[in-house]
Amino acid sequence: MTSRYRSSEGLQSPGIPFPRRRTVVKAAAATAVLAGPLAAALPARAATDAPAFLHGVASGDPLPDGVLLWTRVTPVPEAIPGSGTGPDTEVGWVVARDRALTDVVARGSTTATAASDHTVKADIRGLAPATDYWFRFSAGGTDSPVARTRTAPAADADVAGLRFGVVSCANWEAGYFSAYRHLAARNDLDAWLHLGDYIYEYKSGEYAARGKVVRPHAPLQEILTLADYRVRHAAYKTDPDLQALHLKAPVVAIWDDHEFADNAWSGGAVNHTEGAEGTWTARQAAAKQAYFEWMPVRPAIAGTTYRRLRFGKLADLSLLDLRSFRSQQASAASGSVDDPDRTLTGRAQLDWLKAGLAASDTRWRLVGNSVMISPFSFGSLGADLLKPLAKLLGLPQEGIAANTDQWDGYTDDRRELLGHLRSHAIGNTVFLTGDIHMAWANDVPVDAGTYPLSASAATEFVVTSITSDNLDDIVKVPEGTVSAVASPVIKAANRHVHWVDTDRHGYGVLDVNADRAQMDYYVLSDRTDARATSSWVRSYRTRSGTQKIERTYDPV
Repeated sequence: MTSRYRSSEGLQSPGIPFPRRRTVVKAAAATAVLAGPLAAALPARAATDAPAFLHGVASGDPLPDGVLLWTRVTPVPEAIPGSGTGPDTEVGWVVARDRALTDVVARGSTTATAASDHTVKADIRGLAPATDYWFRFSAGGTDSPVARTRTAPAADADVAGLRFGVVSCANWEAGYFSAYRHLAARNDLDAWLHLGDYIYEYKSGEYAARGKVVRPHAPLQEILTLADYRVRHAAYKTDPDLQALHLKAPVVAIWDDHEFADNAWSGGAVNHTEGAEGTWTARQAAAKQAYFEWMPVRPAIAGTTYRRLRFGKLADLSLLDLRSFRSQQASAASGSVDDPDRTLTGRAQLDWLKAGLAASDTRWRLVGNSVMISPFSFGSLGADLLKPLAKLLGLPQEGIAANTDQWDGYTDDRRELLGHLRSHAIGNTVFLTGDIHMAWANDVPVDAGTYPLSASAATEFVVTSITSDNLDDIVKVPEGTVSAVASPVIKAANRHVHWVDTDRHGYGVLDVNADRAQMDYYVLSDRTDARATSSWVRSYRTRSGTQKIERTYDPV
């Protein structure tokens, strides 16, 4: 790949590898219970006791001098994910400047154990900034595939441009992950951002493609225990398109609710019954442990995904955790959306975000944001669309006319953050958002009720789902039917919304340079077709200094 960075610092010394519940069966029985459904999801392998890399390799969280490498080794056939069995296995890694791995810059090894589900992370340091590297893992004479990764530019580097894939909401049972395949084929990504719902927690058949299971996931039951979450992550990591994208570029990921349970908050979830399904504390801990085992993510603060990455002088990226600290979603019983005692971010995270935005000296301040920050009013949508839209948004049944799972349900936090942007004259803040299974391009108004007379404090690009049902799927009508009716009504009631597509599945490509940040929106031909094609549909940008969205008519 041709570099678009203008940084050329020399290589430093090689890095050192960084070592790193609802159940009714005992541990011994769990292995047998899990073996059937997971074995069906595993790639074929030779009938041998030689170690195997069945779940691919990945990298993530690029720094100017390093990157986090990940894999999972299956040391013997019976050491399936979630089983808690299998021998300790030495896993080596090598990092080189070339795909053939002849120009080696770092190597080392660590031990994969059952305690970490035989997952391995190596936090490589001492690399050159803004540089492509290739890496491979090895165990017992078996080599993993060779993967490409890329370091971030030096903190003080003048960077000509950045390009990120942007994705969200990949429901295994609702279709195939063609979006990952099309992003992997581009060969021009510095990294890709996953904005949440990398996995889904439901039992088989509960949430599929218009009610039809395209491909059953493993395990078949709703995931509740540590073993369950491990098995589900493992099944996802067998997807060939997901593996292909992990082979091509580092990922920067945050979680949303389905890495835990639907509409999760700090003390529970809509899709969790305390007692009958164990305690939320145990389930949340299991979900977090499995996530950090199976994802190439550095927890900046133990047990959270909020952290900040920098890409030279061009951009920094603040990544949010909007599940670990939030108050319960508003309802008649739990309080008003305007209650100042309720929080989405938690006090410490909001202070961290505000301080980071104020101190930033980069051209752009990007915010990885799992739920939409722009306000949204239903307008005059008829009952035939209002009811399915409320279902999609997960609205409470007490008549609260807001999506209380998003920033609309936590207006005091939003007012404080947007007021901070305005009072400190912080410009060029761009929220990058998933969750809602629709594509949006929004200004983020200080006061939606008087917009556009009031100011816009930031902009927001929302990407649609990779496979999860959106509005036309819920109504069960041909793609585009609902959006043709709903989009004009939504825009009329929300003058800060420049575009909304309620119906299609796909992904985004964000391209950033000194003059503008542009999101190109791509859609898939058919999420239920493993060979689905991809096509560009729209592009929007925000020009430096404007805090406004505008349409542009060509993708980057």
